[in-house]
Amino acid sequence: MTAGLNVLSEVRTVVGGALGISERIRNADASMALLGAVPELDSMAVVSLIAALEDHFGFSVADDEISAATFETLGALAGFVEEKLAR
Repeated sequence: MTAGLNVLSEVRTVVGGALGISERIRNADASMALLGAVPELDSMAVVSLIAALEDHFGFSVADDEISAATFETLGALAGFVEEKLAR
């Protein structure tokens, strides 16, 4: 599933705010690598980011729903959010 522009934009905003990198990713597209490429995205930041996404979009994420692939790129994360919103 390709991440819709609005969801991608909102995910970019949430990621930027949660990690304190809003300026750096302001113009990032879906192919932007996250996990392993953004130093601010460590294991503790993943937990904070999930909480921020839950708050922003109004869903909850179970531990078994996420994997490293979810955080591979901005587009992968937006796709995950779209799937959660579609349920």
